[in-house]
Amino acid sequence: MNMRTLFLAWEDQEQTRQWFPIGRLDADVERPLYRFRYIEGAKRAQKELKFPPLWDFPQLLEDYKSLELFPLFRNRVIAQGRPDRADYLGNLDLHENADPFEMLSVSGGYRVTDDYEVFPKLVKANDGSFVCRFFLHGWRHTNLPAQERLNALKPGEELYVTLELTNPVTGLAVQLQTTDYHMIGWTPRYLISEMARAMTESPGEYAAHVVRVNPPPSPMTQRVLIEIRGRWDGYEPMESEDFRPLVD
Repeated sequence: MNMRTLFLAWEDQEQTRQWFPIGRLDADVERPLYRFRYIEGAKRAQKELKFPPLWDFPQLLEDYKSLELFPLFRNRVIAQGRPDRADYLGNLDLHENADPFEMLSVSGGYRVTDDYEVFPKLVKANDGSFVCRFFLHGWRHTNLPAQERLNALKPGEELYVTLELTNPVTGLAVQLQTTDYHMIGWTPRYLISEMARAMTESPGEYAAHVVRVNPPPSPMTQRVLIEIRGRWDGYEPMESEDFRPLVD
């Protein structure tokens, strides 16, 4: 059995710009069998901001199963016959035989037409270590010198990871800085609590570097691919209340 897990996040674009984890997709890719369930974050989003259930999954307490990847996720993966498929996979630093889960784990399944993104369940190794890849967020909101520095980034370049306690939008945030102290952007918001926990528990055992820089005409959402390595001691990632499925 080869079980893998992705989470679905929803952004409240009407009022707060706040992100909520709202769903969990589990897959046995060898059978294959796919399973989608809402999680506690969806209930909280519904209570606080009237989150509307998805058309594909209209009932919060339903256990959805399919032999094929659900359209909501399949439509976020580039089709086999697309002429730009090789360039797309290159932007994600993936091989030509990458499966949809691998693509979604890196790309986030971003679409300009909706308020959702996909992110992988972080996996802790036996020694407590983890590896996480994501595209840099928020770089368009940095100052001009920082954006010029971003354009000069090189694959393999080390970055500093710093905890920001007074972000005007999110409160807590995790910044990425170059070693010459240009703040170039942030981690995705839905990873903040997991990254912050690793930084406070094992402050000397986390590091980040640039995997790939994709210049225009690549999408702005896929400009800089980052990898962070860290460690948790005793902490199990993504097992807080928000991530608990509403049905067993």
